[in-house]
Amino acid sequence: MRLTKLEHAALILEESGVRLFIDPGKFTTPITDAEGTLAVVITHEHDDHWTPAQLDRILEQSPDARLFGPAGVAAAAGDYPVETVSAGEERELGPFRLRFFGGRHAVIHPSIPVIDNVGVLVNEALYYGGDSFAGPEGAAVEVLAAPAAAPWMKLSESMDYVERVAPKRAFPTHEMLLSRAGKDLSNARLAWATERGGGEYLALEPGDTLEF
Repeated sequence: MRLTKLEHAALILEESGVRLFIDPGKFTTPITDAEGTLAVVITHEHDDHWTPAQLDRILEQSPDARLFGPAGVAAAAGDYPVETVSAGEERELGPFRLRFFGGRHAVIHPSIPVIDNVGVLVNEALYYGGDSFAGPEGAAVEVLAAPAAAPWMKLSESMDYVERVAPKRAFPTHEMLLSRAGKDLSNARLAWATERGGGEYLALEPGDTLEF
């Protein structure tokens, strides 16, 4: 399986000639290459994780692509045919097996409602939690997308999360709110946490790829 990191929270996974997009949002460069897309997973409704414009670009090139997200995404997406998924559910599509975890977005502030959020484990290998530190309990994670910065987190919390999941490899996501200096600092701390569990940290930048 091949992973390509895009800006912020967006990922592309490729296997057997087809693609899976995860969280193509407003901080991600407009997607222009989406042929062969089998599905799009949207972890929650915030627009830094999906926008109608990004979905339109994908569906224009892959009109049969399926869309998956929690109930809040299905409600926010209106006429888009989002298939609702919840924590504990699984989906099999082509070469991809998806298992969903969590269920709720991390608390941003008591004044802001907590919304639906699902983490997704792809092919028992890659785990991406969306905006939550809910992990894939009981699963050995080969590659973890580790959040680098967000209004809902402290870097120490992400470090604890990485230590708890103990992946073989980790890389940063949700980092477009950071300056270059902020990215470097976050990478150093997340690398420390990954290496504590015997894993390897990869400071992937947008456009970088990883085979696993």
